[in-house]
Amino acid sequence: MSDAAQESQVPQEDGAGPVDKGRWFGLFFVALGVAAIIVDATIVNVAVPSIIDDLGITSSEAQWVQEAYTLVFAAFLLMFGRLSDRWGRKLLFSIGVLVFVLSSVWAAVATSGSELISARLVQGLGGALMLPTSLSIINANFRGKDRAVAFAIWGSTIGGAAALGPLLGGWLTTSFSWRWAFGINIPLGAIVLIGTWIFVKESKDTEAQSAVDVVGALLSVVGVGLFVFGLIEGRSYGWWATLGEPDLAGLHWGMPISPVPVAFLIGGAALVSFYFYERARNRAGKPVLLDFSLFGIDSFRNGNIAAGIVSMGEFGLLFALPLWLQNVLGYSAFDTGKILLALALGSFLASGFGAQLTRAKGPVFVVRVGIVAEIVGVLGIGIVASPTVSVWPVVVFLFIYGLGVGLATAQLTGVVLADVPVAASGQGSGIQSTSRQLGSALGIAILGTVLFAGLGYALNNSLENNPAIPAQAREEIVSTVVVTAGSVIPSLAKDPATAQIAEEAGAALSTATRWPAFAAAGFLALGFLASLRLGTPPDRLVNPEVPEPTAA
Repeated sequence: MSDAAQESQVPQEDGAGPVDKGRWFGLFFVALGVAAIIVDATIVNVAVPSIIDDLGITSSEAQWVQEAYTLVFAAFLLMFGRLSDRWGRKLLFSIGVLVFVLSSVWAAVATSGSELISARLVQGLGGALMLPTSLSIINANFRGKDRAVAFAIWGSTIGGAAALGPLLGGWLTTSFSWRWAFGINIPLGAIVLIGTWIFVKESKDTEAQSAVDVVGALLSVVGVGLFVFGLIEGRSYGWWATLGEPDLAGLHWGMPISPVPVAFLIGGAALVSFYFYERARNRAGKPVLLDFSLFGIDSFRNGNIAAGIVSMGEFGLLFALPLWLQNVLGYSAFDTGKILLALALGSFLASGFGAQLTRAKGPVFVVRVGIVAEIVGVLGIGIVASPTVSVWPVVVFLFIYGLGVGLATAQLTGVVLADVPVAASGQGSGIQSTSRQLGSALGIAILGTVLFAGLGYALNNSLENNPAIPAQAREEIVSTVVVTAGSVIPSLAKDPATAQIAEEAGAALSTATRWPAFAAAGFLALGFLASLRLGTPPDRLVNPEVPEPTAA
């Protein structure tokens, strides 16, 4: 079937047109692709200690192995979401899968920290092609009750994959090598690519102007990219004055002022310029990257605000937990993955009753219930975290947390996109995904700063009470523990001469793990307050008889 013919058969409900049951197979492969990019964002968490040991990278480089992906991911979401409307959602999704697979090969054979970080940057590009396009495909091919179910599957896939990543990464790292944490994407990507081309129908905005808003795209990439860069590197380079000797892509930064405020300044200027430039083009009737009229839709505007705030607290804790579970409680990477599997089980279980609860109570109610469950989960982890805690309380609270993620993520996505015209679904999906990624980057940056600052503070205070350790030695010990993200603790514990230091370092890391948990709960509480502005749920999410809005 040609693409043109496929575009003419957008599935409808309730007698409005043909129903293509093959789209559910297409949804499976799209969801599998989404799972791959979300797994890739979390699979590294449990592999970080092994990567640090094997490649000899610092804690800052270790954070960049994770955050390089997020940086590019966030920077290009908006642009690729819009381009998918113009060039074809299936086409860009497939290109994203191909880029993702090839960059995974590069990451798997990397021989240095800088090479691995570079590969992760390209992986982020592939992920940015895939994520907003996947949402746009769902928005264009499902209606009414089926759309609610499709979004529930998509959202639960994100929550479940976020927890399956550490399990898969832990098994591969423990049984084989951390390199297989990236190599697994090769067969998975091939399956997604084949399934997408067979079952997913092409769709695009056929009325859109062919010209591309190049200047708008560049301004958005520079603005979002530099903003996320500043959030990630504030702890390492300094929020104002320069800390250490920053090395930016091989270039030495010799200025007394940190590159972070410079990045914020240039990024902020780019985003302000983007706003006025896009608004001027909008008024002139020229093609734009971002149609600001979408923010006139209450559900879209308020939903994006809530999604950004909630994302600040949702997954930042997954950076701290593997470090604590492995370096303090002594679990292997695989065992850590099994513990975090409780989050995935909770998320998948939520998908089972989430759609029914949505039909009964509406999506906004489900979003609020999910956020409350997330708050309970992360607060519980913060309360029980200690060097001697049993793993079972952690598992229980992770399960509750997963229930919340499975409920909140899917339905909040549905609320955000409910009133977005199908012709603008790629753009709307890109904005929604960008809001989430900016929130996630901000949350991880803050929680990472809280974790390492808390670790250094707690360990320094603990060692100050030991007169046998001189001040200079204490500073070196604290610096080593912080720079290695706690991975030196097990080796300190093996040496009787440093066993006491290892014990105090473990206690400090446990204390430091509690603080980002409490901070995450605070972000989620703000997200709950933001959800109060969502008002009543859009009728189309629970009643397929209500007509879809049409593009202007």
